[in-house]
Amino acid sequence: MIELRGKAVADVHKAALQDKLQTLATQGITLKMAVLLVGGDHGAKMYAAFMEKTARAAGLDFVRVELPEMATHDEVAAAMQALNDDDSVNGILPLLPMPKQVKSATILELMDPTKDIDGLTMYNAGLLVSGKGGFPPCTAKACMAILEHYNIPIQGKHVVVLGRSQVIGKPIALMTLAENGTVTICHSKTPNLESFVKQGDIIIAAVGRAHMITGDMLKPGAVVLDVGINELDGKTVGDVDYDSAVDVAGAITPVPGGVGSVTTTMMLEAVYEAYHARNVNR
Repeated sequence: MIELRGKAVADVHKAALQDKLQTLATQGITLKMAVLLVGGDHGAKMYAAFMEKTARAAGLDFVRVELPEMATHDEVAAAMQALNDDDSVNGILPLLPMPKQVKSATILELMDPTKDIDGLTMYNAGLLVSGKGGFPPCTAKACMAILEHYNIPIQGKHVVVLGRSQVIGKPIALMTLAENGTVTICHSKTPNLESFVKQGDIIIAAVGRAHMITGDMLKPGAVVLDVGINELDGKTVGDVDYDSAVDVAGAITPVPGGVGSVTTTMMLEAVYEAYHARNVNR
């Protein structure tokens, strides 16, 4: 069994990104990432602080635009537009959830899609569906990076995706399909879930339910990417019961230490890609 550690993948991508950022630095260019945070959601605040630390450690500038819990929709829209108009900002990450008076879906659509580093706009979703590039969500991109790093082929394999969210399930299904995988998407309303999971050569679990997938549900030798992050008995665990799966799977990501540790590096890469697309490829 191979443990698919995310750090090894992230380190390779960080090194490549550092080379690109150093080349820009010699030209007097420093990239900037922006986070838009509305309200006091604890998880969003923690993630904003983590992304700031990560971005600055990589050599990026960082701006956190923080609005209060009672901010109006129009105030949030104005903040988003200001980030769109700021030429020093290369990538924007709006954090969810936003307070109920803010129409978050509308705010996301106001974002300049060329700065949409986590693939949240319908424009980038459309590019992904049509196979014409754009920015895919960074967690889905992290899954692909792990498979590539560990030389796990997708072509001809049966990929079973558990979850149908816009940011993980649907995009990773499309991305593996583009690599000639045969894809099945399962979700909370799928009957006989185990029968589908048992067929999977590659299992990508992104449902947000602790230990939903157990070892006896897996095909022997299956590759398992566990995207889930859940709290159970005071511990952080995935959607897959690692202890029972580890003796059946051929390869598996741990939680923590798997997909999540690659996602943040993909976010920083996307800031560079946004800069490159706007300033080099036009």
